[in-house]
Amino acid sequence: MKNFDDIRKLLAADLAKTDAVLVSRLSSNITLINQMSNYIIGAGGKRLRPLLLLLCAKASGYTGAHQHLMAVVIELIHTATLLHDDIVDKSSTRRGKDTANEVWGNAPSVLVGDFLYSRAFEMMVETGSMQIMQLLSKTTNNIAEGEVLQLLNCQNPALTQEQYFEVIERKTACLFQAATQIGGILSGVNKAQESALRDYGLHLGYAFQIIDDLLDYQADSQTIGKEIGDDLAEGKTTLPMIYALENTSGADKKLLIQAIKNADNTNINKVIEVLDGAGAFAYTRKTAQKASELAKQSLSKIANSEYKNALILLCDLSLQRTS
Repeated sequence: MKNFDDIRKLLAADLAKTDAVLVSRLSSNITLINQMSNYIIGAGGKRLRPLLLLLCAKASGYTGAHQHLMAVVIELIHTATLLHDDIVDKSSTRRGKDTANEVWGNAPSVLVGDFLYSRAFEMMVETGSMQIMQLLSKTTNNIAEGEVLQLLNCQNPALTQEQYFEVIERKTACLFQAATQIGGILSGVNKAQESALRDYGLHLGYAFQIIDDLLDYQADSQTIGKEIGDDLAEGKTTLPMIYALENTSGADKKLLIQAIKNADNTNINKVIEVLDGAGAFAYTRKTAQKASELAKQSLSKIANSEYKNALILLCDLSLQRTS
């Protein structure tokens, strides 16, 4: 295996079954819910989180019937958070396509997001696993807290790296962690192996979000489906900005502080120049690489297989992302 498409081919049959479950469980007798759900799910994306759950279940020897159900649960929770995020961030595009709130408005988007959350919890009960229900209840609570923390930290140039990592663990990494841990829970692995899969997801989630924050300053807008500097325009102080603020002074530091305080990306080219000159991009990528390596190391207790190889490959691919 060399790329993401190869991983998808490895899981082709399971992904097809997961898609079938997703389509059937999104069905509602309320037309607007059907319209919006189909629009959101059809908007694209790699479906990385359900893919991780399926890989971890396979890597730990699962042969039961709940992996596709739980993969859909993870995807519904993730999609619900995106719906709500786009409203909070006042986003008009995602992956190069109009957001649901842009098409239908904020109120329907909030309510359909709630529908996706509640449908996910309705489905997870079917596993009969109290451990899974406890894990996902805690995870969704952590995500909500993470979003509130991020909102409270908007336009805050004094945000520390420690505070930044707390936000991204709650809003991003914890759902990766839940997906990979559930793969082990379904398989009934021992505690050491379950912890290994949990830690893998946590560290991979860190790497993924750190690179995502880097791409906001470095990627091509056509590739990532949004404008460069959108995070800055929303007043989000991410790792490149935090590092640069720690390592600049004078006019450059003043420029960055004002950009964050005013949620202003009109001088984005100059901001990028300052960040690059301060070594912020190199530092951010190095931090993501460390998280990726920790994810790989976490898999040492998992038996070798083509599925474990795919999990290792995802660590490398997370660093090579362009979108």
